[in-house]
Parts: sequence; C-alpha cells; structure tokens
Amino acid sequence: MDSPAPKPAIPCPFEKRFPSQFSRDDSFYMALAYNQAIDAWRLDEVPIGAVIACHGQVIAAAHNQRDSTRDPTAHAEMLALTQAARALGDWRLNEATLYVTKEPCPMCSGAVIMSRIGRVVYALGDSSMGCLGGATDLNALAHSNHRCEITTGILENECRELLQAFFRLKRLED
Repeated sequence: MDSPAPKPAIPCPFEKRFPSQFSRDDSFYMALAYNQAIDAWRLDEVPIGAVIACHGQVIAAAHNQRDSTRDPTAHAEMLALTQAARALGDWRLNEATLYVTKEPCPMCSGAVIMSRIGRVVYALGDSSMGCLGGATDLNALAHSNHRCEITTGILENECRELLQAFFRLKRLED
C-alpha cells in the first residue's frame, strides 16, 4: 500500500534577516536563528531555529527536522548541540552560547544542562512546555552541578509572529 504523497509546504510569507556583521551581539545571532526557523518553515517543519556561537564565531546552526527525519529528537537545539560538540571536539560547551527562537522543551533543556553550555538566549518563552523558566526551570534544580546564564526576549515579537502565522496557516490548510 502506497503512502499518500506529502502535501507541499505552505509558502513562508516572512523574509530572512541580514544582520550587520559589524555588531555580533545577541540580536545578530538571534537573527541567524530566526533565519534557520524560516528554513524550517520552507521544509514544512515547525519554524524553530537555533545557532550556537563560541568566541564570536558560529559553530552550529540548525532548525527543526523532526517530521522530515521522522526522529522525535530532531529539534533545532539537539541538532545544534551535536554540531557544536563536533566543532569543538568536546561535549562540554561551557564557553558557548545557544540562541534559539523558542524556549527549549524538556528534552532540549535537559540536553542544554548536560552539555554545560555557558549561556542560553531564547526569543519566546513557552509557559506550557518550556523548561528554562516557562513551565518549569531545569536550570534551577537544587543539586545540579551546572547552571547556565539565561537571557530572554531578543526578537521575541518576530519569533512569536512567525510561529503563530505557521500554525494559523496550518489550521486553515486542514
């Protein structure tokens, strides 16, 4: 029995951002993560993107690939953490910063803590599934041997609009 042909992706109405290379601040790296989220949308994946920077250089960039790979762990953060560990040749990412367009879920938050990443910057909080301050805070576990610095709200409105538009159009499609 043949599987039905997959539906084509809903066209993404959002444009990529082209941040200035002269100011490699949180907004710069979050814009790169936002661009990854747009790439996810164009592949009909939930538009979440992640970038990991270390000492001013991007060492990892990924977007959700859960549906295309049929892998429940293929979240942007998980893929980026794997890339970063390979780039540095070490699983310890103490000096790196993760930029992600939405607060990490329980799985990704746990991986972030286990990787000992130095800092996490996320655009949009998630009060239902976020685990770095939203629904709960794995970063605050009393007996954990690692804590990462958390910054929130960078490009929050843009990332919220992107996610809301994706799901609104998906509902219309069904």
